[in-house]
Parts: sequence; structure tokens; C-alpha cells
Amino acid sequence: MNHLNQSVPISMVYPILKTLVHKGIPPESFFENMDIDTDPARMENPDARIPVTELERMMRLAADYTNDLYFGLNQGGRLDMADLSLVGYVMMHSRTIGDALIAYQRYNDILYSGFQLEWEVNESDLIIRLSVQHENIPLSRHCVEDMAVSVIHLINKLANHLVVIREVQFRHEAPDAANDLSPYINAFGVTPQFGAVHTLLRVPKETLMLPVLYSDAKMLKVFETMAEEARADLYASQPFSSKVSRLITESLPSFFPTLQHTAAHLGMSIRTLQSRLREEGTTFHDISVQVRKELAQRYLQRGSYSVGDIAYALHFSEQSAFQSAFKKWTGLTPGQYRDTLAKT
Repeated sequence: MNHLNQSVPISMVYPILKTLVHKGIPPESFFENMDIDTDPARMENPDARIPVTELERMMRLAADYTNDLYFGLNQGGRLDMADLSLVGYVMMHSRTIGDALIAYQRYNDILYSGFQLEWEVNESDLIIRLSVQHENIPLSRHCVEDMAVSVIHLINKLANHLVVIREVQFRHEAPDAANDLSPYINAFGVTPQFGAVHTLLRVPKETLMLPVLYSDAKMLKVFETMAEEARADLYASQPFSSKVSRLITESLPSFFPTLQHTAAHLGMSIRTLQSRLREEGTTFHDISVQVRKELAQRYLQRGSYSVGDIAYALHFSEQSAFQSAFKKWTGLTPGQYRDTLAKT
């Protein structure tokens, strides 16, 4: 399935450049040695985008080029709000940290829809989970650690307050059991747990209510409008099948749209909808199955939903029907899939 965007704004490259400069390495020499396209017209165009695979490759190369085992960890603290494009400006003018995180979720498509930031609150903690939805684009340890540090760095910067980190978990293993883990302690204040089921950050729940230092209702409205327009333009440029996929995804768990409902929503006949999808080599059935499969995998990765809950959310008639469908999709039962995640 061709999802909304597997690309990122060119601004997401800037933290890598800043990290290289901080290490005393001219970015030009890095690009030249690593054979990376640095066309000025692209690098200086604020609307330019690059494939997420290119950003990932650049991160890996930069870590190798600088011989920095903790490149992503060190880079996370250099992210500026401007590096997040319009999303950053909406977050910066939000009222509270909770509002800023909601804004990130709402406009995440402008950045990279494959990266998911979700959270839940218990009696005393805010638990922020980080995950990558598109499994066909594996992210390196450097990218994941960069994301984790960036989240804390942005919260601290927005609130002008150092948030106490109570726990950090990473799904990946530590770089090497013999290596020094003090860089992680310096970054988070705690030693992370590696090889965990989820990548997550645990902080006080009061963090959500911290006021944003730069909050400005008038500017927030301006940047929200710009973000909505940018998001609409991004969707408009996507294949027709992606629009159908988006409609199904956004309709769940409220309801599961039928072929008739989808055609009516998109303002066309059923025959036209089917023809448009056929031109892209797919069908409404194929898209709906793929959406259900990916949402099921995502819910199972979270670990907080029962198999029955997921079956209900995806509008299966009963739990056994969902279990049968999931095994057909993946060759594993939902329980076996969860067990596999716990071992990776």
C-alpha cells in the first residue's frame, strides 16, 4: 500500500548538518565523500521534501563518518522548532505541552506519517510511546534515539522547564554491552532499558499541563491555518488509492466505510471509484484489507489493547473472525505476533 507520505521536509536534514558543524566537520566535505545530492535549489527550498530512506541513509552515514556511536543521541538535543516546519510553529504557540503534543499528532503527516507519537496517562505518569508504522522502512538505532531525545528536548524548550524523566525504554538493543552507557544517562538522567517491548518515555503526568512559554492564540491560529493548507496540498498530490486508504483509516473505529459510502464521500459513482483504483493496480477490497492489517499490527504493538478490543475497533463480527483474518494476513495468530514483537 502506498501510504500518504514516505518523505520528510528538507528541514529535517538541518539537525544532521548542525551536528556535523558542532563536531568541526564542514558539511560540504561530508556530502562530497558520501556521494549525497546537495543541489542548492533543493537544500534551500523550504517546501522541498526528500524520501525518508534518504534521511535515514544520511543519518547512518553521518554516524559512520564521525565515528560517533551515539550520533542520534547527541543530535536529538540540537533540534529547533523551525526544523519541524509548520508543525513546530503550531506547537510553539500552543497553550500547554498537552496541546502541543496533540498538534504534533494532528499535523504529523506534514513531517512523516510513519512516525507515531502516542501517549497515555496513569495515576502519576505520562507515558509517551514512539513507533514507526511503516515496517518496510526500518529506522536505525540512531534515528530512534534521536527521536526520543528530541521529544524531551522540545518539551523542555517549549515549557522552559526541565522535565524529570522517570523511565526510558528502547526496543533495540544497547550498542554494545561493553560500551559506556553514560551518554544515555547524560541525555535522560536515567539508564534506559534496552530490548523492551516498546520504545517509550515515562515522565510526570503534570507535564501535559505545563504552559508553553511562547503561547500566542493569534499566532497559533495563523500557523494552524497554514498547516491545514499544507496538509491538504500534501494529500492532494497523493495517488487516489491513498485518499481511499486515508478515509478508511480515519473512519475507524467509529465505523467501517463501505464501497458505496466511500464513493459518495469522494463525490463520484461506485464505477468511477473502482475504475480509478484499477488504474493504480488495486481495489477497494485490497485497500480495506491492508488498512485493517496495518491498524491491527499497530494496536498489537502498543500492548495495551486486548485481541477482543482490536477486533471490535476494526469492526469484525467477532473475535474469532479477526483472529482468522490476522493469521491469513501474517501467518501468525495475534498472540503469536505479540510474542514475536516481545523477542525483537
